[in-house]
Amino acid sequence: MGASRRFHARLLLLLGGGLFWVSAWVTASAAQLQLESVLGDASLSDPAGTFARADIVRPFVFPLDHGPHERFRSEWWYLTMSLENADGARFGVQFTTFRQALRAEGESGATSAGPSSLNQSWNQSGSQLYLAHMAVTDVDAKLHLEAERLSRAHPELAGARADPFRVWVDGWSLSAVEGSEGAESGGAEFSLPPLALQARADRFDVQLSLLPAKELVLQGDRGLSPKGPGQASYYYSMTRIAARGTLRVGEQTHQVTGNAWLDREWSTSLLSSRQQGWDWFGLQLDGNEELMVFQLRRKDGSRDPYDQGLWVDPNGGTKWLKAEDFDLQPLRYWRDDSGVSWPVKWRLKVRLPSGVRHYEIEAAVADQRMDTLITYWEGLVRVVDDEGTMKGSGYMELTGYE
Repeated sequence: MGASRRFHARLLLLLGGGLFWVSAWVTASAAQLQLESVLGDASLSDPAGTFARADIVRPFVFPLDHGPHERFRSEWWYLTMSLENADGARFGVQFTTFRQALRAEGESGATSAGPSSLNQSWNQSGSQLYLAHMAVTDVDAKLHLEAERLSRAHPELAGARADPFRVWVDGWSLSAVEGSEGAESGGAEFSLPPLALQARADRFDVQLSLLPAKELVLQGDRGLSPKGPGQASYYYSMTRIAARGTLRVGEQTHQVTGNAWLDREWSTSLLSSRQQGWDWFGLQLDGNEELMVFQLRRKDGSRDPYDQGLWVDPNGGTKWLKAEDFDLQPLRYWRDDSGVSWPVKWRLKVRLPSGVRHYEIEAAVADQRMDTLITYWEGLVRVVDDEGTMKGSGYMELTGYE
C-alpha cells in the first residue's frame, strides 16, 4: 500500500488536471495499470472510434515510423539484451518505453506515419503518457533489479521523435548517436543509426552503444500483426544489434558486450475479451538466426488460432509462422510471493524451412518478475537443444498471470 500511495502522489504531480483520463488505467485498490484497460478491446474505452486502428496492410515509412504514432492508443519501444563481461559472467538488460494516449488526438496530431512536433504546448502534448521500465539481471548473483519512470509528454520530460531518433522519459533515453548516418546492414533505408542507451537508477547504471547488425524485419503480414478478429498491431523488429559498454550492478561495474533486440509495436485494440495475456519469446540462435514466437492465452484455456511467430535466416530472410507451425509446453513454474505461478521453463517444437526443431527455453534466473505498475515477467533465457547443447539466448515475456 505504501507503493500505491507514492504512485498516486507522483501521478497527481505529473498529470494535474489530466488525472481523469488515466483513471481507466488504475485500480482503486492496488494502483496497478490493468492490461485489459491498456491493450484490450478499444470499443469499451473508445466507443466513438476516435483512435486510429491497425486494420489494413500499410507501407512503412522510415525514419518516420521509428517515431510516435499518437493517433493510436498504445505504443512501445522494447529493447532487450543478452550481455557478458570479459570473465564470461552473464547479464540481461531490458529497456521499454510505453506511450499511452489518454485521449485521441485530432487531425492536427501525429499521423500513423509521422512524429508529433517537440514544440507542442503542454496542453496538446499532455494527452500522451510515457512510462519507462528498466531492468538488469545478474545471472551469477541470481539478482533481478527493476525501476520505472512516468511522465506526461513534454520536450523536457518525456517523448519520442523520429529524426534524429530519440525516446526519453525522466532522464532515461535511447537515442541516435549524434552525427551518425545509419548502420551498414545492407538495407540502411530500413535500419536505425547507431544508438546510445543511457539509464541510471539507484541500484544500477546502464551506458551502452548499439550498432544494428541486421536489417529491420516486418512482423505478421507485411507488418500487420493480427491478434484476433478486429484486433491487430503494426509491428516490426530489429532482431540483432551489437551492444557494447558499461553496466553497473550495485557497487560493481562491468565492461560488457553482447546482442540486443528491438521491437516496435503500436495499436489501438490488441487483446480481445477472450484473451487474458500472452507468452512471448525473442531468441537469438547460433548461426546468426533469430526466432520470435508468441501465444495468446485464452481465458477458456483453448489454443488461439492467432498465435504466430517469425523466423529470420542468417541473411535476413524471413518466414511468418502460424499457430500450426509451433507448439509451446510449460515444463516448470516459479511461484512468487503473492502466490502467482509463472512458467519459467518451456519446450518449443517449431517447423522451419530446414525442418522441425526442438528447443528447451529456461529462465536464467527464476525471479525476473517486473514489480512495477503493470506486473509481468520479463527476463533473460537460455536456449538448448534436445541434447542439452547451448543454442542461444534471448528474452521471455509473460503477461496476464494471476
